[in-house]
Amino acid sequence: MRIINPSSGYGSILAAVIILFVASFIAFPTQAGASTRSDNDVQVTAEMFGCIYDLPKVRNTFLFHSDPEKLKEAIHIFSERVPDMEYPVGTVMQLVPFEAMVKQSSEKYPDSNGWEFLALTVTEESTTITSRGDHAVNFEGRECLICHAAGIKYDFVCEKDHGCAPLSIGDKEIAAFQAADPRCTQRQPKEKTRENS
Repeated sequence: MRIINPSSGYGSILAAVIILFVASFIAFPTQAGASTRSDNDVQVTAEMFGCIYDLPKVRNTFLFHSDPEKLKEAIHIFSERVPDMEYPVGTVMQLVPFEAMVKQSSEKYPDSNGWEFLALTVTEESTTITSRGDHAVNFEGRECLICHAAGIKYDFVCEKDHGCAPLSIGDKEIAAFQAADPRCTQRQPKEKTRENS
């Protein structure tokens, strides 16, 4: 039996080949996270959006995620105003019935760290997506990202203390728009996790 000495020329080459061979089968955490994250993009359709009151509400904002554990995570990040933490891919947020934002991979929408902004037209019977992307335009005629970029510390999510420019409407008008959602048969939130603060 011949023993290979790693300090010999052939031994070090063989050791390097073995290490590279084994390493090719190992997914390091940063690589695994990067490659699977883009596979987790959400297919956003108009059918995803129904009565805004069917979603849990935190302060003025309604949140959704198809995975209950990721919904809990999103609600925690939002309700506790956790800085420097990304929302799970698949998180949906709505302030008013005619707009939404959906967390996709940052590779899909790099300018907004993965947020896809949507303008919606809603009727009793249906929802139609009229504009979408990381550069979609909101109901005020402004590009969503222009304001949301100021909330970078909060993963581009805007609230009153997140550094974003204020909306032209206040809490009373937001509540009126929410209550006027034509897709709703009842006008109260299904579940309220936090009171306005």
